[in-house]
Amino acid sequence: MKKPALFILLASVLVLGLGGYAAWRTYGANGDAPKYKLAKAESGPLTAAVSATGTLNPVVSVQVGSQVSGQIKEILVDFNSPVKENQLIARIDPETFQYRLRQAEADVDAARAALGVQQAEVLRARANLAEFERDFERKKLLVEKNFISAAEREKAQSVFDAGRASLQVAQSQAKNSEAQVRQREAQLAQARIDLERTAIKAPVDGIVVKRSIEPGQTVAASLQSPELFVIAKNLNDMQVETSIDEADVGRIRVGQKSSFTVDAFPGRSFEGEVKQVRKAATVVSNVVTYTVVISAANPELTLLPGMTANVRIITAQKEKTLKLPNAALRFRPPGAGDEKKAATPASPPPAPAAVASGGGPGGGGGFAQQRERLVAELKLDAAQQTKVDAIFEGMRDKFRSARDLPDAEKPKAQERNRAEIREKVAAILAPEQKLRYQEMASEAQAARAGGGGGSGRVWIMGEDGSPKAISVRLGLTDGSMTELVSGDIKEGTEVIVGQQTANTPKPAGAPGPRLF
Repeated sequence: MKKPALFILLASVLVLGLGGYAAWRTYGANGDAPKYKLAKAESGPLTAAVSATGTLNPVVSVQVGSQVSGQIKEILVDFNSPVKENQLIARIDPETFQYRLRQAEADVDAARAALGVQQAEVLRARANLAEFERDFERKKLLVEKNFISAAEREKAQSVFDAGRASLQVAQSQAKNSEAQVRQREAQLAQARIDLERTAIKAPVDGIVVKRSIEPGQTVAASLQSPELFVIAKNLNDMQVETSIDEADVGRIRVGQKSSFTVDAFPGRSFEGEVKQVRKAATVVSNVVTYTVVISAANPELTLLPGMTANVRIITAQKEKTLKLPNAALRFRPPGAGDEKKAATPASPPPAPAAVASGGGPGGGGGFAQQRERLVAELKLDAAQQTKVDAIFEGMRDKFRSARDLPDAEKPKAQERNRAEIREKVAAILAPEQKLRYQEMASEAQAARAGGGGGSGRVWIMGEDGSPKAISVRLGLTDGSMTELVSGDIKEGTEVIVGQQTANTPKPAGAPGPRLF
């Protein structure tokens, strides 16, 4: 055989050998074995928080309006103008009100003159009455001495009585004139007030954040005062009004620390504190939210009213605790798909011993775990265990039905189911068992305040190289890590967070990536 042919033969054998070795490495027994991604359980700080968006507003903002109608004659302030209390900021044309004032002054003068006339009439009626009285007394004596007839005395009596009535009429007319004077004086005072109201003044110290009028514009004050200006009393102290979903509002407390960012200053965080949780609910498309007010110091006046704030409220915090990646709680190895997933921090946490979920409402794995916990911690006897099983079985369909509801209605339905289970389980317990049951519920409430709680399952690598399940109880969560309350997991233990599959070669003739 010639040397070139021998060389080609040897090269071909070598290529085939290398190709076979590569195929064995790719498609051999070890190539199909699953590989897992691992992460360690670690100790460290953990912070649970509620995130929302809100709007920055001044703590006190005053709408300045007008109590009188007229044309705006001049405006003395503009946007962002600092003002002091009682400072003149605008003026309505006062000419009409000046003429009204003059008319009111003239009416007062006329009423006072009429009063003077009536008072003079009173004096004249009083003098006439005195004269009539003297004449009557004189004729009375003359009649007694038989100097004049009795008819003369009676006539004098009638004149005297008429004079007395005339005095009473004059006095009444004088009082009426006095009342008219007071009425005209009140109208005069009203005219003066209306004239003064043409001068629009700042009710508080602050900054003009809004101006709604222009010179020459006519304002009409009828049933509602028109808005002319909005004055922020103090922009050094702002507040964020944010809407919190009803599922999270139970974790919010006055005094909790918070932080927020605004789009105007990326990368900068501002600190605040929860000042108020308003009880008035807002319902939009069957979604219930509550307004939470958060303080926001603004000493540099960088924050402006109306900015959108991305708020993060710290509901619970621990300086050092054992925690697991949330991916480990979501992982399920092949073949475990029929088991219901353990509760993750992303889902509403179950109430301990309420057996609402563990692996999720209606899940067999969740019911089994909760049953084991009830039996272990409450020391249920055989009869109680049978009743618990019946309760779980009766509620299973309700939890499955709740899973099919819209997302907005699902939490409420699940909470109703959990409450029903709590009531039924409590009914079969002895008094000492009920006390422990209440403690378990309190522990669950504390865990829910941090956004976590419930039970779950994680997987580690067993001695035989296959995944091994470990049941755990969970606490706080920050969205990426969850506190481990109990379970056979130590710091540094590697848990499975995902699976890596062997790369499969692309079949011959398979199309490449599309560019268009």
